[in-house]
Amino acid sequence: MNDRTPAPRRTSDDGLWSPGRRTLTIGLVLNVTIVASEALAVGTILPIVADDLGGIDLYGWVFSGFFLGNLLGIAVAGMLIDRGGLVRPFVLGIGLFSIGLLIGGLAPTMAVLVVARVIQGFGAGAIPAVAYVSIGRAMPERLRPQMFATLSTAWILPGVIGPIAASAVTELWDWRIVFLGLLPFIAISASLTLPAIRAVAPARTDATDAEMAAKVAADRRRLPLAVVLVLGAGSIVSGLSGLSQAPVVLIGLGLAIGVPAFARLTPPGTVRSATGLPTAILLRGLLTFAFFCADAYVPLVVQGWRHESAFLAGLAYMSATLSWTAGSWVNARRIERLGPGRFLRSGFAVLLVGTVGFLVILAPSVPVWLAIPIWGLAGFGMGLSYSTPSLVVLREAPQHEQGSATAGLQLSDVLGASLGTGIGGALVHLGTPAGARVPGWEALAAIFVVSAVVAVVGFVLTARLGTRIAMGRSPALAEPATA
Repeated sequence: MNDRTPAPRRTSDDGLWSPGRRTLTIGLVLNVTIVASEALAVGTILPIVADDLGGIDLYGWVFSGFFLGNLLGIAVAGMLIDRGGLVRPFVLGIGLFSIGLLIGGLAPTMAVLVVARVIQGFGAGAIPAVAYVSIGRAMPERLRPQMFATLSTAWILPGVIGPIAASAVTELWDWRIVFLGLLPFIAISASLTLPAIRAVAPARTDATDAEMAAKVAADRRRLPLAVVLVLGAGSIVSGLSGLSQAPVVLIGLGLAIGVPAFARLTPPGTVRSATGLPTAILLRGLLTFAFFCADAYVPLVVQGWRHESAFLAGLAYMSATLSWTAGSWVNARRIERLGPGRFLRSGFAVLLVGTVGFLVILAPSVPVWLAIPIWGLAGFGMGLSYSTPSLVVLREAPQHEQGSATAGLQLSDVLGASLGTGIGGALVHLGTPAGARVPGWEALAAIFVVSAVVAVVGFVLTARLGTRIAMGRSPALAEPATA
């Protein structure tokens, strides 16, 4: 007699689109779609905006300012989430994101645009933290890879339409419409998402009162530390950009205050790549550094150096977005079998090939349309690896600490992107001759070389994940997925 009880059969009524989860899934997808549309649109049209407003030396700051604002937003959101609520950080994030769009659409100078992007980034920083914790609290672990892949899919429509529409609107009318035109869609998205966020159950915890009191006290220290981290990162970028008469002092000051703050805002051992969860969090930052250091300047290569249209630059962005989504679905379907380590190694390797390969676009004899498949390859590498640290954090962190652990992951994420785009902007500033509007090819090549070097570092550090995480040898990742 066989006494084994068959596992219950899971149906579509227990999936992402079941009645109990459908509203949350739709709401999170809508918000990611809005953020994706703005990110891809700004990247596509920024060479035109910089030409209109002047100030090529602040080109990188349009990206870095956004990511530095993100750092503050993430810290505030993590603190509010760990106190039990998702509604307040969500409303704060959407509100500041909208204000930043409004100021950016009316900006008279590049400096004002940078300020607008900082405000916008502050608001946007709350959205991923709310989304990740909503997934952790409302969805079982077997659905989380599918949900992350679904969120990645939310980039498809903006990836196909956003860059092309932004370039068309900018060339036919005015780039300011790209900023202001998103405001009505944000209002609609927020009204649909807020009820779903409010319905997410609070975290279950078995922590004692003393442990929770200590946790609240730690949360109160996060905001000052986040401010110090932003000041440190800003000092480093400013020093590298040559915007000060004492760059070495600024860089040294930034490292002196920024590194300790980052170490205290992330799990112990993150800075030194301790085995396991800390390394997973550090690898997310290296991924975003390597990708966005180059990605932000793809349009400048296509439009500025090769003198092609914003439309072609938009196609390169579209290619990377679609391939990122494809890579995310490969990750979702195979990570339980192959383990996180293999996906992170593969992602860094494919990203390296894409960034090095893009160097050929700088050669006038090479057809510029090759930028589309080459940068698509880089996007595929990100899709293979980007969501993997998120899955590790949700699995390894206790539920009552998911807010701070997720915030640490996002801090690493945006710090990498901020430093990557900032260093790229510094190279643009240093490589642009006086009076010129476009940097020389040497500066653009240096950007992609830096990106490739960081990808190599990330590939090497995947060995620090540890066997259990790297190979997925735990019940959470070893359990076969069922339909």
